[in-house]
Amino acid sequence: MSSLHGAGSGEWRRNWKLVLACAFGLSFASVLNQVFGLFMEPLGEEFGWSRAQISIGLSMSGVVSVLLSPVVGMMVDRYGVRRLALPCIVLLTLSMAALSLANGSYTQWIALWAIYSIVDLGVKSTVWTTAVAYAFKAERSLAIAFTLGGVTIGQIIGPPLTQVLIDGYGWRTAFLAIAVIWGAVAFLLSFFFLHEERHVGPDTENTEATTMRRVANGLTVAQAMRSLVLIRIGIATFITMLLGLGVWLHMASILAAGGASRAQAAYLLSLYGVAGIAGKLITGWLMDRVHAGLIGSVTLAVSAVAYALLLDDFRTQALTIVAILVTGYASAAKLQICAYMTSRYAGMRSYGTIFGFMSSLVALGGGLGPFVAGLIFDAYGSYDPLILACTVGTFIAAALIVGLGAYPDWEEPGAKEAA
Repeated sequence: MSSLHGAGSGEWRRNWKLVLACAFGLSFASVLNQVFGLFMEPLGEEFGWSRAQISIGLSMSGVVSVLLSPVVGMMVDRYGVRRLALPCIVLLTLSMAALSLANGSYTQWIALWAIYSIVDLGVKSTVWTTAVAYAFKAERSLAIAFTLGGVTIGQIIGPPLTQVLIDGYGWRTAFLAIAVIWGAVAFLLSFFFLHEERHVGPDTENTEATTMRRVANGLTVAQAMRSLVLIRIGIATFITMLLGLGVWLHMASILAAGGASRAQAAYLLSLYGVAGIAGKLITGWLMDRVHAGLIGSVTLAVSAVAYALLLDDFRTQALTIVAILVTGYASAAKLQICAYMTSRYAGMRSYGTIFGFMSSLVALGGGLGPFVAGLIFDAYGSYDPLILACTVGTFIAAALIVGLGAYPDWEEPGAKEAA
């Protein structure tokens, strides 16, 4: 163990700039999810749309990801991260800025989101985690944690900044400014620092190439599809994304229903992001040292209790802050748990493609979640049924990732057959 983590320090010296670029690239891909709840009220007031209608764009993005994420994973495995990410960052900047052109036509709104949804695939988590997973072994979980921590950059900075922009300049300028700020930084970091250690041919002799060749062992896509362990991980991830992202996107409205002003809600959402950073880093450090299934199940179970604190019967100002901190901590770790456990149980041979299928489940859950949450509110006039479902569902997800068994050692002969 000590030798592994000694090697881990060398991995960080070589690749910390890569992690930084990947983290901000993922932040750009997810920032609109983090701030979109603040656009709902001004869009509804200007165009007369319901919350379900406004949310349909993110749901559409989820559907596109469900269908095409495995294809993106195959492209990553075949062509590499850099060739895909750089042009997609530019296109995503343009498509996000184009949302400011909405004129009240619902057909136009859907068309703008359709373009955004396709382009966004090229900068999703599959792209960034693949680059990092190839570069790290001893500290892979922590490296993935820092990479996925890019999401929390948007959670911390995004809501207050977006609210200031909306209040001061209007929602159109807010869309444009968020796109340009995040897109410019993501492109510059990726241009200078994005690389990936891809596996090489079997006749290569040097030590570094040998290491890269070892991490490329693992299951084929067909074998992964038959793996009960990976199926359980996928189902647990789908449940937590479906319910958790539905609650998150409507969190500003949930907090407002509890008496918080829009400004207070924005800063509480920022607090959610701060807790998310701790969740990713602590969970990442722990999973390099303790079995990820145990860490993940405990994290999800505790967050299920925290969701219940947002119910009307329990909610107080103090308990709301506790719930925000705990759910922020846990929510930030969900995708990280899936990405790391997939790399350990599936290996790196076809990681991009296999995690692409996992990303399809993430997208399906995340895409349906906001729309379903909007329908629930429109039907009941309350978020309590959604919060209750989230509490129960998160407990089920925690149970699914307990007792998955030891990780395969992909450097040992016969590991693939044993898995």
